[in-house]
Amino acid sequence: MSYLPCVQLDPATTASATVIWLHGLGADGHDFEPIVPDLGLPANAPVRFIFPHAPSLPVTINGGLVMPAWYDILETGLERRVDLAQLTASARQVERLIDREQARGIDSRRILMAGFSQGGAVAIQVALTYPQRLAGLLGLSTYFASKDSLQADPANARLPIRLYHGNLDPMVPESIGRTSYEALVKRGYEVAYKTYPMGHSVCLEEVRDIGMWMREILSLE
Repeated sequence: MSYLPCVQLDPATTASATVIWLHGLGADGHDFEPIVPDLGLPANAPVRFIFPHAPSLPVTINGGLVMPAWYDILETGLERRVDLAQLTASARQVERLIDREQARGIDSRRILMAGFSQGGAVAIQVALTYPQRLAGLLGLSTYFASKDSLQADPANARLPIRLYHGNLDPMVPESIGRTSYEALVKRGYEVAYKTYPMGHSVCLEEVRDIGMWMREILSLE
């Protein structure tokens, strides 16, 4: 079976948990690799980080330019019209990574899905449709692209979800993030939503909040 190419950071000890973190449009798996030390996790935390690389696709909103993308974005605006077939295909590829982690001995309940922007939309799709319980879902500066079509699996009906967004974001306006939060809550999910004074990026306060949540979700001492 073929898998997405990935950047993988292994712990010093045997891994008992995994974070799969998806980058945004035009980036690659190295994008979030440098922030791992800033999460403030224990030095001996048995957590493996996997940062997949998206395939290269022509992106309509960028004039058809070929770049790393999880799916094509057909138009911007509040609805963020996207190619849902490509989004679903990317989600299936990420699911294979979850399956592989389980084959390596990681319980699905200790696998956390995370994603930034476009990668966050895929992470939402993966986490809510995966047929086994996961540890949690982290969406950064992202949106619920498949909110009108997603068929959720009940295995993750009680999944802990965190959505973080910049209130100065010019690329994915915070109003889209809030609408996505409301759509998830309407579906019955337990979601915590927080904003930061930043644009389409991450900030140190946010990174520290992520680290604290990971400690809680993955029971890290």
